[in-house]
Amino acid sequence: MGITNAILKVKEHRKSEKVAEVNFLVDSGAVYSLVPGKILDQLEIEPYKEMSFSLADGTTLQRKVCSAYFEFEGEGGPAPVIYGEEGDEPLLGATTLESLGLVLNPFTRSLHPMRMLMAKLKK
Repeated sequence: MGITNAILKVKEHRKSEKVAEVNFLVDSGAVYSLVPGKILDQLEIEPYKEMSFSLADGTTLQRKVCSAYFEFEGEGGPAPVIYGEEGDEPLLGATTLESLGLVLNPFTRSLHPMRMLMAKLKK
């Protein structure tokens, strides 16, 4: 298994002027992304609820959740984000990847636009 990192811009919403560039570990197996709380505080992004998260080793953690706008190579989209606590590292999860229309190529360890498929509706 290889490690893939990507630098994304994070802000409160699409038109926000405050922006932070964050170096994320890409984990397409994680549902939500995680941004350190200190960065979210600087961007004035406030949590709106708390959730339980299960780690791969079976440990359960409580973390606050908020919403943020992410940008990668000129493409952007909103997604829920975990408000990281001391010691938590930035993580880019599947929900954010889908919001940006991106997929992880595990062979080249790079992000690529998602191939969109549309089903033909029967009348």
